Amino acid sequence: MNRYPLWKYAMLVVALLIGLIYTLPNFFGEAPAVQVSSGKVTVKITSDVSSRVEKALADAGLKPDFVHFEGTSVRARFADTDTQIKGKDAIAKALNPDPANPSYIVALNLVSRSPTWLANLHAFPMYLGLDLRGGVHFLMQVDMKSVLTKKADTVAGDVRAMLRDKNIRHAGINRDGNLVVINFREAALREQAQGLLRDKVAEMQWTPSQSGEDLQLVGALTPVATTAAQENALKQNITTLHNRVNELAVSEPVIQQQGLDRIIVQLPGVQDTAKAKDIIGRTATLQFRLATESPDGAPEVVMERKRDGSMVPVGLKRDVLITGDRVQTATAQFDQNQRPAVGLRLDDAGGRVMKAVTRENINKPMAIVLYEKGKGEAISVANINGEFGSDFQITGNFTAEQTADLALLTRAGSLAAPMEIIEERTIGPTLGAENIAKGFNSVLWGFVAVAAFMCIYYMLFGVFSSLALAFNLLLLVAVLSMMQATLSLPGMAAIALVLGMAIDSNVLINERVREELRAGAAPQTAIFAGYERAFATILDSNVTTLIAGIALLAFGSGPVKGFAVVHCLGILTSMFSSVVFSRGLVNLWYGRQKKLKSVSIGTVWRPDGDTPAATPEA
Repeated sequence: MNRYPLWKYAMLVVALLIGLIYTLPNFFGEAPAVQVSSGKVTVKITSDVSSRVEKALADAGLKPDFVHFEGTSVRARFADTDTQIKGKDAIAKALNPDPANPSYIVALNLVSRSPTWLANLHAFPMYLGLDLRGGVHFLMQVDMKSVLTKKADTVAGDVRAMLRDKNIRHAGINRDGNLVVINFREAALREQAQGLLRDKVAEMQWTPSQSGEDLQLVGALTPVATTAAQENALKQNITTLHNRVNELAVSEPVIQQQGLDRIIVQLPGVQDTAKAKDIIGRTATLQFRLATESPDGAPEVVMERKRDGSMVPVGLKRDVLITGDRVQTATAQFDQNQRPAVGLRLDDAGGRVMKAVTRENINKPMAIVLYEKGKGEAISVANINGEFGSDFQITGNFTAEQTADLALLTRAGSLAAPMEIIEERTIGPTLGAENIAKGFNSVLWGFVAVAAFMCIYYMLFGVFSSLALAFNLLLLVAVLSMMQATLSLPGMAAIALVLGMAIDSNVLINERVREELRAGAAPQTAIFAGYERAFATILDSNVTTLIAGIALLAFGSGPVKGFAVVHCLGILTSMFSSVVFSRGLVNLWYGRQKKLKSVSIGTVWRPDGDTPAATPEA
């Protein structure tokens, strides 16, 4: 009756081992490290950088725990912070001979102390939030005035192209603040232009006006278009910040909107505040420009990185054809001859400009130039083979990997509007360690208090319940670690709450067993009936609580969402541990006894005069 088949015990043993393995990395803590990432969009991190880091440390007489190449960065772990700082200086000197124009970002960071064999099993610790790990917090103000100014500039350029295409003569187009002012000599032309722009540029409200002898058509952004432009700028800035922060390889950064014009950036584990500010403050601007036959005498000269890594000068003509905000998509693909190429799609305005320029400059070179921190680098220079508009391909002597990189660089947009850091906070690792200790103590003493009560009140069944509670905690931490979830103080509060909620299931089971004994059932029958009949109640109570947790998960954000994740997972692991694991322990202990006369489940109260069929152990 109360026996598990062998496969169930095997399942529990496997679950226990998995829980132990994936929980273990969380107890090793973190070690100081130096992280090397790309300082320019055009510079890739490869395994060669790892070798250069190892050589730089060896030349400086420093011995790291390890140097790992991790795809987008190289990390060197050290035993203490003094060696970490010396290592950073040595690496920076070796990789960036010109400090004024660094190709690599060398920053202080933290990495797990987990042994290699755990990493080989993909067993990693949970990410820790800013309140537990320490790091930096920035509140950034977006300059919304520049968003509207930039929008007005774009509209002015589009209007100029439209009027030219329709042969509508005007006496000049100017931008006055956020207004677009078009001057005319004839009222008929103004009326014709107003009809065209009312349909084609509906985001502007066009009003006839007059200044002296000039007839004017004044365009102002509608309230809806103004709000949309500001919201789009904020979203683009958040996306660009995500791309920048990825270069720091920060675990679970927080980048989110606050209000209508502010962005919060939290970088857990980042020790080097100056480098973090440098990263999030970086902007990249993409320009399409015609190139000269020779760099001599060109208005501007930039460098182009060739396939072999060498740099050659490229002369650029003065006019900027289009910028990166006109690029809608950029993908790596193949041309009609099955050669690697990059496919680009521009918006309508960019397509019109590109069509006009390419029609007049066939067989002339055009460059795609990426500007970072005021310095430009040509990421592609190719001849214009024919007229094209919104959709076209860039071909050349590329490999498939190079076209993928080029597509990524082309998609790398700039910040839609300037931002200013208006608040900066640094949470040191010491404060994070204190928070971890307090959270750990709350969970520990909560567990001890619950386990002590259960053991005193329910005797041996209380011991089984406490072991199931420990198994539940082990599984919860293991699942969070496997998911690489971020644990914050609200998450630790959720763990403590889950412990209190998880024991409810065992209380229901134990009380149900007592009721069966009180009714005169035999011990084996009482155990079986207690688990079977308590399951429906346990399921109902946990499902209703899970619904509330899912609501928090769906509609909450930040700390609330972190709490909800742990809360929901804790409910699922508690059901497994309280029903399956605790019953396995009871079956293992009592199931082998065919003539069981009593069970250790504490005092069973009975009404006067009732005589039980079997007396439980007190």
